[in-house]
Amino acid sequence: MDFAGLVRSIDWNFLEGTVARVLAVLLCLTVHETCHGMAAYALGDPTARDRHRLSLNPLRHIDWLGLAMMLAVGFGWAKPVPVDPRYFKKPKQGMALTALAGPVSNLLLALLAVFLSRELYARGAWMPMGIRVSLFQFLLYTLAPLSIGLGLFNLLPIPPLDGSKVLGAFLPDRAYFGWMRYERYGMFLLLALSWFGVTGDLISGAILGGYRFLFELFF
Repeated sequence: MDFAGLVRSIDWNFLEGTVARVLAVLLCLTVHETCHGMAAYALGDPTARDRHRLSLNPLRHIDWLGLAMMLAVGFGWAKPVPVDPRYFKKPKQGMALTALAGPVSNLLLALLAVFLSRELYARGAWMPMGIRVSLFQFLLYTLAPLSIGLGLFNLLPIPPLDGSKVLGAFLPDRAYFGWMRYERYGMFLLLALSWFGVTGDLISGAILGGYRFLFELFF
């Protein structure tokens, strides 16, 4: 096969979709982790800043195995932002707010993606059609649902997900520290639940509902 034949054999639609998904995952994870660090810093913890994690450079946040898992099965992780609750005036509440910042940032990113796609649809005639269509599809069909999914998934109250730390703010101290002892086992539980499709069943309806709400809000 000559080079021209090789080029013709490439499934360009599949390649474009794969690149778009990788970019969306990198953006979602980077925004998520950066906002954890920014929230902690705003509450008095300089640890993330001192370790250069208040950055939109995805290389500072990406765990390559976690990225591969997210692309392959829809469940993955990034490098956790270091947080030292001793800097917080109220450690449990500080941890909850820091944890909540990640999922909230993803939901806001999804809101922004749908809004920008609407603007492209309504006012993007000045753009070359190919670029306009690709960007519209990326924002509305790739970035928005991925960002909603990451935000809602992390709100599940299963250690080490952010939702477990939010829940912890409402527990008595004894129950909170007992709950956090199981954090080391939470990843195995999540992997098992994902393998059997339980987590997907739990949040797929919520993702669809959130996506439909944003779509109807702007379109």
